[in-house]
Amino acid sequence: MSKVIERWDVHPGIPWLRGNRPQKPVEFDESLGAWSVYGYAEVQRILGDHENFSAATAAVAAVQVDEKFLAGDISQMDPPEQTKYRKLIGRAFSPRVIAGLEPQIHKITAELLDAVRDKGSFELVADLAYPLPVRVIADLLGVDGKDFDLFKGAAFDIIENMAGIDFVAGGEDVEEQIHGAEKRLQPLLDYMLEQVLLRRRTPREDLLTYLTQVEDSGDRLTDNEIVNVANVLLITGHITSTMMLGNTMACLVAEPDKLARVRDDRSLVPSAIEEALRLLPPAATLSRVATREVEVAGVTIPPNQMILPWVSAANRDPLQFENPDEFLPDRSPNDHIVFGHGVHYCLGTRLARMEGAIALNALLDRYPDFALEPKTPVTFFPNPDMIGVRSMHVRV
Repeated sequence: MSKVIERWDVHPGIPWLRGNRPQKPVEFDESLGAWSVYGYAEVQRILGDHENFSAATAAVAAVQVDEKFLAGDISQMDPPEQTKYRKLIGRAFSPRVIAGLEPQIHKITAELLDAVRDKGSFELVADLAYPLPVRVIADLLGVDGKDFDLFKGAAFDIIENMAGIDFVAGGEDVEEQIHGAEKRLQPLLDYMLEQVLLRRRTPREDLLTYLTQVEDSGDRLTDNEIVNVANVLLITGHITSTMMLGNTMACLVAEPDKLARVRDDRSLVPSAIEEALRLLPPAATLSRVATREVEVAGVTIPPNQMILPWVSAANRDPLQFENPDEFLPDRSPNDHIVFGHGVHYCLGTRLARMEGAIALNALLDRYPDFALEPKTPVTFFPNPDMIGVRSMHVRV
């Protein structure tokens, strides 16, 4: 078992985080009414084959969401529709655009660390891991930083009350919980629609304006689609980065000798982040639906059946990774599938990695004696299909 899992008992109900491999790479989970897939090769195949394994799972989920939340959501689309939308949105995340954000990321990181400089201790998530990516995305979209509390409330509500597995399993209490969370998201939807309409009247140099104006072969985004695209970028985009930084620091502080290695050899920073992503993937599972009868690892899955590709298990498959339960900051190669595979590979991957590297280097530069605050345990979000540090009090 990895030391970070052992030390803080992360998600005790997920056995493979503790080195207990599922007996089969594919099995039907009666409690969820879905097929769970654990093997690396099998998960990679499913994520890369949109013809047999569709991403449009909302229609077969036990809990149905309001259609207004689905418009423009490319995570619920397959080619050719997904290709069209990804092309429209993807231009905003080109290598040139992301590279141009580097000075701003350095600036925001420095400002956040300056704010806690004289405290002697701070809360890693609240003071750095959360505000850094949300400020970057907010600046990119062009929305006002004074509204960060609205964004944070929506993000944490989604993590704690809208687990993907709940949509699959259903149940009266679950449905009520999810629809309650949908209602609580309405202020954010109203806010973002107001911003979209403002950009149509008065264009600016920001991503929201770009989304109102972008066109390809006559295709343009509707107001509702832009609202959903913006909210997905704002909420899910920064959640991954927040968890990535928190999880990386949790892995490092759990093994001080490896923290010292990375601090002394900064060439290990990128690979340490990748290894933390592999070991503690923010998105523990994804979802797909079989479009036809299909065989996976000798198991026949009927059409229209929900499939859960468990990235968190695949990233610990001993057939793919040597010593899969160890945190090895110099692991190479490290072909984890945290950011997906195939046509749904995450658009924000380059940005998340840049944010993580800048923030981790800044922490190591400023705080050579970085350590946990005594008697304040690291806590993780309880959501079973997301793995991320919720609180980490550190002494500097």
